[in-house]
Amino acid sequence: MHKTYRQGEVEVKALRGLDLRVEPGEFLALTGPSGSGKTTALNLIGALDEPSEGSVVVEGHDLGKLGRAQRSRLRRDRIGFVFQAYNLIPVLTAYENAEMVMRLQGVEADKRRERVMSLLREVGLGGMEDRRPDQLSGGQQQRVAIARAIASDPAVTLADEPTANVDSATADKLLEIMERLNRERGVTFIFSTHDPRVMERARRVVHLVDGKVESDEARE
Repeated sequence: MHKTYRQGEVEVKALRGLDLRVEPGEFLALTGPSGSGKTTALNLIGALDEPSEGSVVVEGHDLGKLGRAQRSRLRRDRIGFVFQAYNLIPVLTAYENAEMVMRLQGVEADKRRERVMSLLREVGLGGMEDRRPDQLSGGQQQRVAIARAIASDPAVTLADEPTANVDSATADKLLEIMERLNRERGVTFIFSTHDPRVMERARRVVHLVDGKVESDEARE
């Protein structure tokens, strides 16, 4: 797929023929220098943007052939997001942030509570469900974001530089959580990252340069 942006009179080619297939259950890192197209690729996979050429297919759905409402539903129901800046709602508690997608889906309150409380315990936030983001550390906020991302059991979870704003020890703990969720629950993760710790844990590393794949390395 290709993606071109216009900045005034200048055309910026963010992706130049990216070809990528991701299987269920993968733990995959997209790496490369700044401007290589990592975040653009995640935005296209996550139905946050559309390619200038080519197609994005998620669970058999060609995103370019879906209407706006269909794309929004697919993004809500089948794609999880973990952002570098956490993107939690400040006035909501950890529990309320983590349950947000399920609430939008219309899941019953008792089912939401059972699922979210279990996930918060699993990411190490048991007993902190009533704290707001300003009462949590950066690492704890990112744990809430991870719980929110996978609460609705998405087909794929996209993590854009998830360790960028935390210290090394916290980054290791976050990666352990995501790796365990991948191994035990089969959660598919696609990371964009510069962090060598993410690349060391990834079972597949795809290196992008100038908007296309330079190397694609599978690991045991």
